[in-house]
Amino acid sequence: QVQSVESGGGLVQPGGSLRLSCVTSGVIFITAGMGWYRQAPGQQRELVAHITSGGTTNYADFVKGRFTISRDNAKNTLYLQMNSLKPEDTAVYYCNPAANRYSRPFGSWGQGTQVTVSS
Repeated sequence: QVQSVESGGGLVQPGGSLRLSCVTSGVIFITAGMGWYRQAPGQQRELVAHITSGGTTNYADFVKGRFTISRDNAKNTLYLQMNSLKPEDTAVYYCNPAANRYSRPFGSWGQGTQVTVSS
């Protein structure tokens, strides 16, 4: 079973930064494309950023220039560096393997990590 555990969320002021981490098991991490997703209250879950097994990255327009997705294959860990955070970035953030940015994620959804941007 493919499972992910996310961490690193918290409360931050507008303009601040956070770094999220995700450890995934049940998949050969080095061969897996990985995505970060988020879900705000009352909203559908949406893709934030994706990185292929080869390191190609793609971002949703609403985070371009502010967020950076990266991976450490030696640690089976995915990261999301979030800078210049806005109140509208408030959401629960999840990671999940997906072959590419258009693919449906194929792992179980974890608990996610809450990010709250507020003054």
